[in-house]
Order: sequence, then C-alpha cells, then structure tokens
Amino acid sequence: MKKMRVGVIGCGNISDIYLTNLQRFEHLELAGCADLFRERSQAKAEKHGLSKVYEVEELLSDPTVDIIVNLTIPAVHAEVNRRALLAEKHVYVEKPFAVHTADGLAVLELAREKGLRVGCAPDTFLGAGIQTSIGLIAGGAIGVPVAATAFMLCGGHESWHPDPEFYYKEGGGPMLDMGPYYLTALVAMLGPISRISGSARVSFPERTITSTAKSGQKIHVEVPTHLAGTIDFVQGAVGTIIMSFDVPGGQHLPRIEIYGSEGTLTVPDPNTFGGVVELRRKGEKEFIPVELTHDYAENSRGLGVADMAQAIMDDRPHRASGELACHVLEAMHAFAESSVSGRHVVLKSECPLPEPMPQA
Repeated sequence: MKKMRVGVIGCGNISDIYLTNLQRFEHLELAGCADLFRERSQAKAEKHGLSKVYEVEELLSDPTVDIIVNLTIPAVHAEVNRRALLAEKHVYVEKPFAVHTADGLAVLELAREKGLRVGCAPDTFLGAGIQTSIGLIAGGAIGVPVAATAFMLCGGHESWHPDPEFYYKEGGGPMLDMGPYYLTALVAMLGPISRISGSARVSFPERTITSTAKSGQKIHVEVPTHLAGTIDFVQGAVGTIIMSFDVPGGQHLPRIEIYGSEGTLTVPDPNTFGGVVELRRKGEKEFIPVELTHDYAENSRGLGVADMAQAIMDDRPHRASGELACHVLEAMHAFAESSVSGRHVVLKSECPLPEPMPQA
C-alpha cells in the first residue's frame, strides 16, 4: 500500500492525540516530530515510539516527508503553513486557520500557486455524531431548516491548562478557540454563511492562573471573552450563538440544535466525534435518540489529515479544507467587528460544502 509520510511540528498539549491516532491509519507513515524546544519533541517521540526527532528546519527540508501537521500556537499558524508550502509540503494545521483572515487567504493563494493541499482542524465534523446529523438534515428529517442555536459557556482555561496565557491573547478567546468546532459543524450542516451580527465584551480584564504549573500568575486579557451574535446562512436559516469564557456554564443549554419546519435535531458536542443525536418530529412530544450511521465515534483527531492524504492519492477534494477553515475564520472575526461597528458584517469568502463521509 502506498503511504504518505507525515511530520508533526509543535509538541504541546494537543500533540499526544495526533501522535497516537496518526499511527493508526494504514496509508500514513509518521516520520517524526519537531518543536522549538527539543526536550519537548524528544519526550513526545519517546512516549509515542517515534524513531526520529527533527529540528524544525530539518523536518521542513526532508524530501521524504509529504505532509506537515502544524500543531504550533495560533500566532504562528500562518507562518508555519507558509514555510511548509514553500518547502513543497502539503500542510494540515490545528485550528484556527490563522489569527487574521488576510493571512489565511494568503496561505490559500500560495497553496494554489504551488499546487499543494492545505487542510485544517477541526475534523470533529467528520465523526459519527455530526455526520449522522448531516444525513438526517439532507434526508429531510426536519424539513426545511429554519434556525439553529449554538452555545459554549465555560469559566476559561486557566483552571486546567498548564500554559493558558495564549487563550487570552491575539488569536485566542472563546470564539477563535472553540468557535471553529461550532461554526464548522453549522456550515457542514447548513451551508455557507452570508452575514453576521454580534456583541462582544471583556468581562474580566485580568485572569489568575489556578492550574498547577503557573498557579497564581496573572494574565492580561487582550481579546473579547464573551460574544453573542446571529448568523444568516446563504440557504436561509438563521443561527444564534454564544461563546464565553466568563461564566461557569449553562444548565440546560444545548450544544447545537437545528430547528426545521418538520422537526428539531439535537446535535452532539462538536468538540467530540460521537455523542447522542436526538430527533423530535413535528407532532411528537419527546426527543428520540437516533442510531449513529457513521464510524469514528471515539476521539479521532487526525482523521482530517488521513482524509486529506487519501484525497491527494485519489485526486479528489478533501473535506477539512483550508477554504472551509478560512470561511469560518472570517466568520469568527465578524462577531467582534460587528460589535465595534454596530452593523452587520457581510462575509466575502466562500467555501464548497464538504462531501459527506461514507456510512459505516
């Protein structure tokens, strides 16, 4: 079997699940990993049985590596993507696609010039929960989609993350951190977004780290930490969304619900691959669980890399595409932009709808 060789840049908190899962796909070969701090990449290589620890430039220049998986911090996502493309590598990056939409668009243009692929997390929408939901909507289970809600409320990441400062700097905040999961899922189910309105605030300008490693250290907050808004989809549905790092959480708020002319669909947490899908049809009083129709119900981060690699070999579009991620990136920025301007923000980007995954 033909294999595509993958190298990972960035050995932080998220890298463990990638380094585990990438070794489970038969058409991928994990070449090794790199990090600015060699002790981190060395530790990950030992933990996951990798034979090669690279310096970053060494990995980028290795002619045997086909795909770079970019797991660096958001502030350098676009630059590492650019360097990978200039090194003639396909690249798949953790969310968000970039800090600024213009940087994301520049990466897409460079990829087109080079004839290379760019993919981006989240790939959770390729999992069993959301793929089952996509199938139900496409099959008419709720009739014509009319509206959607999406809620993510928590107290922030400084209570558990060992290095949480970047969540409150440029490129962070609840929208750029968690928004990709919710907006990507919504676009995959309901299609592209036409315009957005929003309100945003910084509720607490200073945060205190309580996780063990840096307990007691202060963080100066530079980005909105509570955002609310409405989403107009090209195909007509209207969405309502709240993203917050400022509250303990909601008691009964759904992660995502889709409301149609003939029923309502409760969609699982888009930060997971599986979960419970529930459907209440018109005239029914109760929500009924729906059997999942697809594979990948467990934590399958890296599935988007595997799909992109297979798509390259099959000469077909990959699903977790840079175009989708850049559309979501523009949308995420639009909430704060609307809050400042007091106006709707009309999105300029477009994206093709990803093909549904094959059923189990």
